[in-house]
Amino acid sequence: MIRIKAASHLFIKLSLVWLMAVLCIGLFEIVLNGLTHEFPAGWPAMVLWSWLAGFLFWLKWQVAAYILFVLLYFAKPGLAKLVFSVFIVLITITHLLLIQYFNVSLVPLGADLFGYSLADIRQTVGASGGIGFLPLIFLLFFIAAIALSLRYIPRKLQVPFWLAVAFPVLSLLLHLTSAYASWKGPRYTSDFNNNLVTNKADYFFSDSYDHFFPGDDDVDIYADAYIGDYITAAPGNVAFKYADEEKYPFLHQEVSRDVLGPFFQPGKQRPNIVIILVEGLGRAFTNEGAYLGNFTPFLDSLAGKSLYWKNFLSQGGRTFAVLPSIMASLPFARNGFLELGNDMPEHLSLYNILKKAGYHTAFYYGGDAAFDNMNIFLKKNDVDQVNDAKSFPAGYRKMPAVNGFTWGYSDKELFRHYFSKTAAVPSLTPQLNVILTVATHNPFIINEQARYTAVFEKRMSDLGFDESKKDTYRHYALQYSTIMYADQALKEFFEQYKRRADYQQTIFVVTGDHRMPEIPMSSKIDRYHVPLLIYSPLLKRTAAFNSVSTHFDIAPSLFSFLEQNYQLPAPALSSWMGLGLDTARAFRNIHAYPLMQTKTEIVDFIMDEYHLNGSQLYKLSPNMSEEAVEDEQKKSQLKRAFDRFKQRNSKLSNGSPLLPDSIYKRFAPQ
Repeated sequence: MIRIKAASHLFIKLSLVWLMAVLCIGLFEIVLNGLTHEFPAGWPAMVLWSWLAGFLFWLKWQVAAYILFVLLYFAKPGLAKLVFSVFIVLITITHLLLIQYFNVSLVPLGADLFGYSLADIRQTVGASGGIGFLPLIFLLFFIAAIALSLRYIPRKLQVPFWLAVAFPVLSLLLHLTSAYASWKGPRYTSDFNNNLVTNKADYFFSDSYDHFFPGDDDVDIYADAYIGDYITAAPGNVAFKYADEEKYPFLHQEVSRDVLGPFFQPGKQRPNIVIILVEGLGRAFTNEGAYLGNFTPFLDSLAGKSLYWKNFLSQGGRTFAVLPSIMASLPFARNGFLELGNDMPEHLSLYNILKKAGYHTAFYYGGDAAFDNMNIFLKKNDVDQVNDAKSFPAGYRKMPAVNGFTWGYSDKELFRHYFSKTAAVPSLTPQLNVILTVATHNPFIINEQARYTAVFEKRMSDLGFDESKKDTYRHYALQYSTIMYADQALKEFFEQYKRRADYQQTIFVVTGDHRMPEIPMSSKIDRYHVPLLIYSPLLKRTAAFNSVSTHFDIAPSLFSFLEQNYQLPAPALSSWMGLGLDTARAFRNIHAYPLMQTKTEIVDFIMDEYHLNGSQLYKLSPNMSEEAVEDEQKKSQLKRAFDRFKQRNSKLSNGSPLLPDSIYKRFAPQ
């Protein structure tokens, strides 16, 4: 008993030092955010919420740490103190690094870390600036401070035995009652504020644990024997008639209609299609009505001459989802379709169907196409040309390097390269070209930084911002300046394209791969809210749509348009996830689709005017804002529909094909 008391006293003294560090880190994070970004309204109360989250994180570890400490203490007291002290230092370092990540990206890091290869992580961290000099100095200072505190403070603390065992006992009771899982924290209207007060270490370790040890629901859904609720799960939203669900979980009769044809005056020859995917282009700061202000004046003017979807959604919260979703309307598999690598099943896409029909196909990217396995996807689609950073000849200038890393070539250089390469394609050969930009990506450093910072300042004045609002926006000057740069690059791209002979027969599709997270987001759906523009000299009338569609809908609609107006051969069965674009002018959502924020997390689902995020149901408004609602019947309906997708998706993850060889060989080049 004496040794248990001695072990308990030493444990709680060391653990209280850890708690002090956790609380200091909570205060530090709020202040750091205020200094580098902005102090949110009511930030002192946010410190209290942060402390509560930190205390619960600390308490969660107490029972396991106490048991291991006592066992080691009985073997060797000095070893117990050393091991626990090293653990506290390491977990504190991890906590500080996670805060640094959040301060740069404005989203907490979770299990999505494990969805990337080491090469991808190295590229992302390096190109984003890594750990700067001052943060490194602070990290070393904090490590020294906590090491000294662990050495000297326990000597001065006097803690009663009952308190020493009270925290481990309370920790055990809360684990047994699932109280930790049920605690939701504050419900701020801003998603960014909710993320800010979240304990970043707790989020990372909890999300990682759930990733490697999924709960019963996830295990059942991904098991081969899982059947799912096919009868009662939102039958009104099921539009596909599946051909053979057991063997081909996504193969269905094609139902997409030609909704684009009524807006076009078809030409005599098949049109060129140019799809421009703008990195981070969120609706929050794009075009008229953007809640952060319209920082894309050219795109706004182009939208008035286009078919324009205001309430459009990306399929993913990162770039990994954009090519499979837009080009082939593909499901995600377990960690994103691209993550299947060489095991990607055969599938039909705009790329391979149009190549079979005589199109020249190409992909243009200022970075490395190997990132996210994009190059493997392009190879499997038999793309004629893959033009990435390795294909740029001398005379092109990369974006400034940060710590020796750069994402590659900025948008203007990418477009210049595009015009150089496409000039060599015979004029009578129709082209399908996809361009993925990169300038609007962290660290938001471009070669014309000073010029576009001045353009950003002028734009704030044009928008009528007062000095107080300007000061707030200047915290994100790098982000906004690259948005203004990207908009100008697009303007110059279209101006140059108008001088080409094939301009009159070209259809342009412009959208974002996802919403830039490095400007604080207002809601969960904000991460996916992007604009969609379809512009062409072939348009005979323009329109703006308030209905909801997503990246899944682009390929089916373009394909149906080409089939109906240019006699493109079409299969009767397809594995598209999308129904096609909705051209209703009023706000509505006729789709039921999953959204995938990170490679390890499929927790978002939209259906009707509702959005399910984890266990929380939100109702969407006509401007795509959302508010939490309590409607168990509607939540159950969405969850059943979501589970049906997960069941099909699990079969794909386990090796099920998407379509028969006979269909693939008939419509894809061999």
